[in-house]
Amino acid sequence: MSNVAGKVVVITGGGSGFGRLVSEKTAALGAKVVASDINATSVGETVDSIRNAGGEAIAVAADVTDLGQMRGLADRAVEAFGAIDVMVNNAGVMPLAFYADHGVAGDAWAACIDINIKGVLFGTMAVHDQMIAQGRGHVINLSSIYGNQPVAGAAVYGASKAAVNFLSDALRQESQGKIKVTTIRPTGVPGTALGDGVINPMALAGILGTGMEDFMQKVGAMASGDAPDGLSSPDNIEYFALDADLLADQIVYAIDQPWGVSISDLTVRASGDSYVI
Repeated sequence: MSNVAGKVVVITGGGSGFGRLVSEKTAALGAKVVASDINATSVGETVDSIRNAGGEAIAVAADVTDLGQMRGLADRAVEAFGAIDVMVNNAGVMPLAFYADHGVAGDAWAACIDINIKGVLFGTMAVHDQMIAQGRGHVINLSSIYGNQPVAGAAVYGASKAAVNFLSDALRQESQGKIKVTTIRPTGVPGTALGDGVINPMALAGILGTGMEDFMQKVGAMASGDAPDGLSSPDNIEYFALDADLLADQIVYAIDQPWGVSISDLTVRASGDSYVI
């Protein structure tokens, strides 16, 4: 029996990456999906994919940094499906850079604060009253291992994800027995577009430490097709970088629980990863 079937699942950042994968996977399990993204074209493609596979979904273009648009997203979900069971605050950016890079990173850092913090807050605000009125709901917030502790090269991004952790834990405490809350803390997942936001690649040194050279060699070997099979196989203990599909499965796992069971905090790692936090 699936605990996903019939649930109304709203997902921000649904036009690509984790958002698209979770949208498709939950729809395949029988959820009614409301996929949202600032990019109307990309989220439309997500919904087309779901409908072509026989699933039920609508697309809503919305900017997570605009509270009015997020409330409009919640209204569209209720109009279409009569409820909001799950809100996945997934939209995010990762502008890694050192303080010394502020001249080129300043605008991206400001956007990071708006998207990663306000986006989670506004998404939660938009669905809160509906979930309380229903008598139950589930908010899933995408954080990161970068939110666990500060490291060089991730001051702003890490702070934004630490804020997500605080927002999530406070909501959980305030809403016990009414809204369950899940914080997802991904490790590095090279197969998503999130890495496109990195401003200074050397900023990865903060989270990789002395393992950075080895990690970059593995990435290069993977890109060229010269890596041993074990590095790219999740069946091998040396597997070093999660495929986005595998992490999306864990988000779906959190959704696929009885209403009385809450997966409150979830970190999934590749067993051979090099991250120091």
